[in-house]
Amino acid sequence: MVRHGESTGNVAREEAEDGGLDVIDIAERDADVPLSPRGEDQATAVGRWLASLPEEQRPEVVVCSPYQRTLSTGELAVAEIDYETVWVVDERLRDRELGVLDLLTARGVANRFPDELVRKERLGKFYYRPPGGESWADVALRLRSLLTDLERRHRGQRVLLFAHEMTAYLLRYLLEGVPEKELLTVAHSTVVANGSVTSWVREDDGGFRMEHEHATEHLRERDVPPTESEDAETESV
Repeated sequence: MVRHGESTGNVAREEAEDGGLDVIDIAERDADVPLSPRGEDQATAVGRWLASLPEEQRPEVVVCSPYQRTLSTGELAVAEIDYETVWVVDERLRDRELGVLDLLTARGVANRFPDELVRKERLGKFYYRPPGGESWADVALRLRSLLTDLERRHRGQRVLLFAHEMTAYLLRYLLEGVPEKELLTVAHSTVVANGSVTSWVREDDGGFRMEHEHATEHLRERDVPPTESEDAETESV
């Protein structure tokens, strides 16, 4: 799985959090947020890394979130390779929906929806669902459905996902069986950098073992700095 390159939304979020603002200044809806220039460079670097892989490691199926930042990452990356892949866009890979908390910083949530922070504390981060939005468990449910379809349609093939920060964490939950509390500890202590690669290999017993954890060497080797920008859903809510 590749996390999308740095987006203009990631940049705007960092500026809003650093500036102590309540609201993140993003004009587009979340699905339409584009890559930043650095994000485009990261996507191209991912493609050059893919082009360098030996044939037995190349992805055969590419599945992409329909959000613009992931579509652009996937398109720029695939443009760098000279081999054919199956290309699929699937809405089940979309980012977590935040409902009424969309575009709010951590400060903004605390100021405008203090009761929601109390409710999140009671329910726990994994099961808390903001009004009009999704919980981590909701996202896991649609990812589980996607994995089931991939297993049925592309069993034995190498699959590459272009997706989001939360996708990397929840794939650990689904593929490795990492329990809720341990998963949230991992999410708190690690960052899935923009353009990073997280990968798993299937074991003989049918289970999955993590091979690369949010790796960024392929970016640095091509003189493209990774960015450790976070998405609002992993911190504020």
